[in-house]
Amino acid sequence: MSEEVDFILDDTKENMQKGIAHLETELTKIRAGKANTQMLEGIYVEYYGAPTPIGQVANVTVVDARTIGIQPWEKNMLQPIERAIMAANLGINPQNDGVLIRLFLPPLTEERRRELVKRVNGEGEQSKVAIRSIRRDSIEQIKKLQKDGLSEDVAKDAEKEVQELTDRYIALIEKHLEAKEKEIMTV
Repeated sequence: MSEEVDFILDDTKENMQKGIAHLETELTKIRAGKANTQMLEGIYVEYYGAPTPIGQVANVTVVDARTIGIQPWEKNMLQPIERAIMAANLGINPQNDGVLIRLFLPPLTEERRRELVKRVNGEGEQSKVAIRSIRRDSIEQIKKLQKDGLSEDVAKDAEKEVQELTDRYIALIEKHLEAKEKEIMTV
């Protein structure tokens, strides 16, 4: 029986780590005043009939602290990349000079910074809900094992360990949110 409990605990930990990884990915997409090529991850361009990430059809670089440069490998990709960036609703208008697309990031206003912090907190809340959902599922599995003959002491210990994992990962989420909020609010 304890093998099954160990499996549940390992599975719980793995799923919670995936939740943190997802949060980190989402937080990199929220800009904090500095140019970052990861802002463009998740934006796909139609390339010969297949949706393709921008990074696979162009060279994406940070030109300076407030500018991202996108140089397509094929000139005919300038328009599709420009359209994809506009459709992604990043709040940035691409500047196309016929060879290179530049994204100029305007300085963030205090109001915009607060909106971004709200968005960050929303992402954090979604991650917390996901972690709690993983906890609930794990505890249900443990209770099911208990009905199938697992001793009450082992079940209680396993539930306690699941709760400790939950607390640890929620604290980690808080740490990520704090760091991102500090990054956004720094002028």
